[in-house]
Amino acid sequence: MQVTETLNEGLKRGYTITIPASELDAKVTEKLLEAQPEVELKGFRKGKVPLPMLKKTFGARVLGDAMQEAVDGAMKEHFEKTGDRPALQPKVEMDGGETWKEGDDVVVNVSYEALPEIPDVDLSDVKLERLVVKAEDSAVEDALKNLAKTAQTFEDRKKGTKSKEGDQIVIDFEGFIDGEAFEGGKGEDYPLVLGSNTFIPGFEDQLTGAKAGDEVEVKVTFPENYGAKNLAGKEATFKTTVKAVKAPVDTPIDDELAKKFGADDLAALKAQIAERLEAEFKGAARAVLKRNLLDVLDTKVKFDLPPSLVEAEAHQIAHQLYHEEHPEDHDHNHGSIEPSDEHNKLAERRVRLGLLLAELGRKQDIEVTDAEFTQAVLNQARQYPGQEQAFFQFVQQNPQMQQQLRAPIFEDKVVDFIVGGADVTDKDVSKEDLQKAIEALDEI
Repeated sequence: MQVTETLNEGLKRGYTITIPASELDAKVTEKLLEAQPEVELKGFRKGKVPLPMLKKTFGARVLGDAMQEAVDGAMKEHFEKTGDRPALQPKVEMDGGETWKEGDDVVVNVSYEALPEIPDVDLSDVKLERLVVKAEDSAVEDALKNLAKTAQTFEDRKKGTKSKEGDQIVIDFEGFIDGEAFEGGKGEDYPLVLGSNTFIPGFEDQLTGAKAGDEVEVKVTFPENYGAKNLAGKEATFKTTVKAVKAPVDTPIDDELAKKFGADDLAALKAQIAERLEAEFKGAARAVLKRNLLDVLDTKVKFDLPPSLVEAEAHQIAHQLYHEEHPEDHDHNHGSIEPSDEHNKLAERRVRLGLLLAELGRKQDIEVTDAEFTQAVLNQARQYPGQEQAFFQFVQQNPQMQQQLRAPIFEDKVVDFIVGGADVTDKDVSKEDLQKAIEALDEI
C-alpha cells in the first residue's frame, strides 16, 4: 500500500492511497481459504473444492468485500499514523470508477477536514456566579391558587341569566364553510369556559351574553397559520345551541384539595410545591450559569475551525430559526435557507465551544454511562405514547440518533466538571430577577 499526500492547506487534507493488485489478490485468496472448509460444490466433497475453482465461482463476489476491507484498513492505518481525526466522514472516490478491471491496482482519492489541535486551556481562574432563588410563601400560594383553578367546578346559573367571561357554557355546534359542513367542525355537550381562548379567535366573544336555550350563529375566520391547511384562512359559520350556563365555584384551598393531588394534607402539598419550585429555579439558574461559563470559555481559546462543521451548523441554525418564525410551515418544502452573517458567527461559536468541551471531556475520560443513556432514551420515548417499543428499535438501529441523545449528557457532565473546579459564588435573587436572566439568554 502506498499513501501520497495531495493536499495540506489549513485543516484540509487530501491523499491518494494505492493498493497493489497483488495485495488485493492475496486478500481475496485469504478470504476464500477461510471459507473453503465450509464450501460444497457439485462434484466435490465439502471442504475439498480446489482454490482455482473457488476463485472462478466466488472470486468476483469476494473481490468487493476484499476491496472495501483493504480501503478501510488503509484508512485506519493512515489515521493511526498521522493522528488525524476527520471532522466529518471522509470523501472517498475510486480512480477509474467503472472502468477499473480486475488485475489493476486500486487507486483511491481521500479528502477530509481534520479536527484542529485544541490548545490547553487554563481553568484555574474561572469565576462564576450562581443565582439562588428560594420558594417564597407568595410563590407557593400562587401555585396553590393555580392548582385550585384546575380543580374548579361549575354550577348552573339561574335560568335566564346571561353568560359572562369566566362562566362555563355547555354547547352543541356545527361548522359550515360556503354552506357545507366540514369534517371536525361538530361537537355536542361541549363545556367551554368563556375567556379561555381555547376556540378560534372571536368564537367565545360572540357567545358572551348568551342564555341557556339561545341559538347563536357564530361567524369566524380561521387563522392563516391554522393547523388544518384546508381550513386556514377560511370564513366559517357555526350554528351553536347554548344548553347551559354555569358559574365557577371556587375550590377551597384545604386538606381536601391536597388529597386530590396525592398529598396527605395541605402542609404536605405546600412542601411538595416548594420543593418543585426550587427544583425549577435551580434548573433555570443552571442554564444561566452554563451560558456564563461558555462565555468565559469562548474568550480563552482560539483555533482554526473545520469549514464544513461551521457551514453545517450555520444551515441548521438558519433552518431552526426559520421554523420558529414560521410555525405554520410544518414541512421542509421551503427551499434553501441561506445563513446570514449572524448565523455564521453563532455557528463558529457553537462549533468552537463544542470542540473545546469534547476535548476537555476526552482528556478527563468523561463518558456517558449505559444507565445515563438508557434513561435518556426512556425520557425521549415518553413523547411517543403507545409507540415506545418502535422508538427503542429506531434508536438501536440509528447511530446518529444515539449520538444526539448522548451529546447533551456528555456536555452537561463536562460543564459539571469545570464548574466543580471553578470559583463559584452563590447570589440570592428574586424569582423576577431569575426570569430576566433567563429571558436575556434568548436575546443572544
